[in-house]
Amino acid sequence: MALIQLTPAERKEKRGDAHHLDPVVMIGADGLTPAVLKEAEVAIRSHGLIKVRVFSDDRAAREAMLTEMADKLNAAPIQHIGKLLVLWRPMEEVEPERVSDTNLGPRVVKILKFAKRGSHRPQIKKVTVLGNERVTAGGQVKRAKKRITSIKKKV
Repeated sequence: MALIQLTPAERKEKRGDAHHLDPVVMIGADGLTPAVLKEAEVAIRSHGLIKVRVFSDDRAAREAMLTEMADKLNAAPIQHIGKLLVLWRPMEEVEPERVSDTNLGPRVVKILKFAKRGSHRPQIKKVTVLGNERVTAGGQVKRAKKRITSIKKKV
């Protein structure tokens, strides 16, 4: 497969994004095995930009691993510094699933409660709301009731 070609400016931006990342794949004494490639594929599919740590002292072997991984994963080699390798592949767009109104599950809702004094910070509380519950204007969680319609509207 052909490697993804990046401009130097794009490569510099990706290096900056990868600076704070921790290595998610480690390559040990066995080298680049199919299991390592599989884990790297899973990591790059979910993150897009990954760091790989190689526990080998041979610089030429590390460079060969970087080009081989980039070729097999269809990724762009971003950086090889010391024993760290950085790879990038654009993430695939995923269509979000639609949730039907009848099948609502538990969800986490943030409730912001302001202090009575203006000098204090508001309190943020996370509450799990079930499908048959609702949050009132006062921040309380109540069970949702079916609305009673007027008898006049039924006729």
